[in-house]
Amino acid sequence: MGAALLIASCSGESGGTASPAPSTAPASSSAAKPSPSASAAPPSSSAAEATGGDAVERYEAFMHAAGKEDLATVCEIAGPAAKKAENEGMGPCEKTMPMAFQLISPTQKKALQTATVDRSKIKDGAKKVEIPARAVKASVKFTDSDLGDAVMENRGGKWYVVD
Repeated sequence: MGAALLIASCSGESGGTASPAPSTAPASSSAAKPSPSASAAPPSSSAAEATGGDAVERYEAFMHAAGKEDLATVCEIAGPAAKKAENEGMGPCEKTMPMAFQLISPTQKKALQTATVDRSKIKDGAKKVEIPARAVKASVKFTDSDLGDAVMENRGGKWYVVD
């Protein structure tokens, strides 16, 4: 199962069709900090928002944090999905994610730490970006059953994993 459990643990599902739950993550007026990657647009530009640039950078930060078992970052970025899972009886992110981390192989964790997203394979919009597992570029191949597809949503100027 591997990394698919990360999103499944956060969203309470293994599929990608659930409606996003209201966010309890604090909205910030400052722009998201970009990851040190070779991304095209600066995170605060309207062009980046129109093309999903911030969403891609946040999803890459989510993957990198998962690879490092950085619980605080994973739970912050996946806050809406985690809250939905908690409401469905999965338990809080801080308790479910450590279990999910244990199901990811060391090779997959290492690959997640430097994984990137091929923007040509995403479906983007101003407020919602769909990132299929096949868009993830890493040193190991991740399939739908390994990683799962992700849906990012812009809430209060920041992008979050919602499904």
